[in-house]
Amino acid sequence: MTLVAGVDSSTQSTKVEIRDLASGEVVATAHESHPVVTPPRSEQDPSTWTRAFDEAWQAAGSPVVAAIAIGGQQHGMVALDLDDRPVHPAKLWNDTESEADAGWLIEQLGSEAAWADAIGSVPVAAFTITKLSWLHRKHPDQWRRLARVMLPHDYLTHRLTGLYTTDRGDASGTGYWSPSTGDYRYDVLEIVDPQRDWTSAVPAVLGPMDRAGEWNGSVVAPGTGDNMAAALGVGLLPGDVMMSIGTSGTVSAVSSTPTADPSGSVAGFADATGRFLPLVCTSNAAKVLEAIRHLLGVDHDEFDRLALAADRGGPILLPYFDGERTPYRPSSTGSMTGLRSDVTREQFARAAVDGVACGLLDGLDALRGHADVTGRLVLVGGGARSLAVQKVVAGLAGMSVVVSNAEEAVATGAAVQAAAVLEQVEHAVIQHRWGLGVGAAVDGVDGSDVRDRYAALRDA
Repeated sequence: MTLVAGVDSSTQSTKVEIRDLASGEVVATAHESHPVVTPPRSEQDPSTWTRAFDEAWQAAGSPVVAAIAIGGQQHGMVALDLDDRPVHPAKLWNDTESEADAGWLIEQLGSEAAWADAIGSVPVAAFTITKLSWLHRKHPDQWRRLARVMLPHDYLTHRLTGLYTTDRGDASGTGYWSPSTGDYRYDVLEIVDPQRDWTSAVPAVLGPMDRAGEWNGSVVAPGTGDNMAAALGVGLLPGDVMMSIGTSGTVSAVSSTPTADPSGSVAGFADATGRFLPLVCTSNAAKVLEAIRHLLGVDHDEFDRLALAADRGGPILLPYFDGERTPYRPSSTGSMTGLRSDVTREQFARAAVDGVACGLLDGLDALRGHADVTGRLVLVGGGARSLAVQKVVAGLAGMSVVVSNAEEAVATGAAVQAAAVLEQVEHAVIQHRWGLGVGAAVDGVDGSDVRDRYAALRDA
């Protein structure tokens, strides 16, 4: 049996998935946690990722694999010195301390439209370039030691190969690589620091079928960002929409052409196959559901039962607990309207589900103008395991909804990439052979006027 490995290095943990190359059968899995982070400051020591990988690999049996790929959380800034030591803890995607830098960068280039034309997206606090600006502004001594800047998946791939590489999918979320031209935009990096030789500071961008190097005799594929890997893992087809409900929420679709949205709602990312992945991200998803579940003191099954048993017309929750990325309100907090003295636990649980669902469906509305979304809505991520979330989204989405059969879409997608690079075949060949892209259809529950009431609270 020839084995391949897919790795998901997320905000919360590292997950390892070992699959049989021929059948796609999962033969081993393991995961190890990362330190807990809470915005506005969201930082981790990159060494905790490598330690989590080593421990998860051992827990999976330290298998001998023919190929491996890393899927990692997008955007994070890993700033290294000449000896590859971090000059500052890695700032993660959900760190919002660079909010002011995002605004400053937009002013320097002239407008949101100018940024959309340059890199396909409008920079927000999540993007790597804003975090570089923050480091330059706040920590000049550490800035002087900076020799290289990498993304989390780049860093882990480097730890395997000793080389400095990235891929087009993850590079498209930095704020200084253009999906439309396939080149770094050194001119926008020079806005941050015009004195630095940026050509030596950024990793080489590999193509979808390139090898990043070797590790213990195994082929190391380029790796990619978590959203791009998830698209591979669920077998996303043209016309389909993927709604990922994890710590954050994302709504994305495969496109054959690049996207440039001057409003900033849709990020014009590249994918891991040579196509494009226009994407809308919300900062608050499953974490909101968990917070309300803990307040109610119930397990996941009881939370779902409460939410689905709620009377219509209960309170509405705006779930911007940790700031929000779409719409861009990095300093916002959550709010609720419609509370009465007879509020029930059922209504409170349903408000959480409705709020998260409506926030994600706002993202779907924004995506409609930039991609073909006439196919299925495919639900993935930990939050998608909630029966209440499934039924509420299906009742509000206006399109057929399925729950992906990929238990760990990012790790699965990374394994797909590893297999494709090993065999030098299209990713779709592996997806078809492994039976990816299927899911269980969901019947929705009546949402009545929920989205209208949510919009009124959002826009108040």
